[in-house]
Amino acid sequence: MVEKFKSGLVDEQQVISGVSLPVDEESDILSLRPQRMNEYIGQSEVVETLNIAIEAAQKRQEPMDHVLFHGPPGLGKTTLAHIIANEMKASLTTTSGPALEKGGDLIGLLTHLEEGDILFVDEIHRTPKVVEEFLYPAMEDFAVDFVFDKGIHARSHRYRLNRFTLVGATTRVGLLSSPLRDRFGIFRNLDFYAEPELVEIALRSATLLDVGMDHQAAEELSRRSRGTPRIVNRLLKRVRDYTQVKGDGYINCEMVELALSLEGVDIMGLTRLDRKYLRTVIEFYNGGPVGIEAIAATLQEETDTLVDVVEPFLLKTGFVIRTASGRKTSEAAYKHLGFKAQGKLF
Repeated sequence: MVEKFKSGLVDEQQVISGVSLPVDEESDILSLRPQRMNEYIGQSEVVETLNIAIEAAQKRQEPMDHVLFHGPPGLGKTTLAHIIANEMKASLTTTSGPALEKGGDLIGLLTHLEEGDILFVDEIHRTPKVVEEFLYPAMEDFAVDFVFDKGIHARSHRYRLNRFTLVGATTRVGLLSSPLRDRFGIFRNLDFYAEPELVEIALRSATLLDVGMDHQAAEELSRRSRGTPRIVNRLLKRVRDYTQVKGDGYINCEMVELALSLEGVDIMGLTRLDRKYLRTVIEFYNGGPVGIEAIAATLQEETDTLVDVVEPFLLKTGFVIRTASGRKTSEAAYKHLGFKAQGKLF
């Protein structure tokens, strides 16, 4: 097309068209997220609950109940919100708790929702209290209350909203207030994935990325992915890059090991920060118990980063034990890092 245009063989009408062409609808960035519930891998109980709720809502021709997903990062909370919108044939509006600084921010979103639309609020536990209070009548009565003037001249007006579905996602469900938590009709926890499910996700993503990978390589990649689909997809892209530069473009087990060694991901899926966390507890605090604030100060990391990102997997694998007096490292952590029980290297 470019050569023909340069040579004058293509006129302006062929280049500029008011009709949407297939190339106009192609995504700039390939998304590995499933778009439909039947494409979603894992979390079978959650998927079954949502399928029933979606089908029932469609039969009644009304919006779904409000949904709250909670669990560690990267397990598919945002993906499920998009799938719900697709299955309900509804528009999805996305925001996050920290982005809703004032009540007006939330009211602006709510008043623009059409009947049956989905409002997705990520990290909903970080929504300011003053904004959260606007959600109570919006979720329960589909209305928001405005107060005009002040003092003896104050007047209240209730604005009716279109019926919508709020989908909330949080990594810290304990920080949600009871009034907000109790207004969700569907309350589901997303847990870490089993290795066979991650293998299936890795093979599916490799197909979408148009890269060849054998089953053994997918298993090795899954073992190092901390039970998290987001991580298996991220590591797959790094292995793909490494293989295309250092290999022949086909991913085998050796390529996975070499690429992830360069990334600092060991055979258990621990990152450099994970190992630094464990070494800090072992070397500086004799294996614990020690408070999370002390660990964060030593590592010069934010406490929330350690609690939300590092600790869930370490607790899941039993490398860290959380007690009333603080965090302790287990014997398995000593062995994995090559320490003796008293904290001395072999």
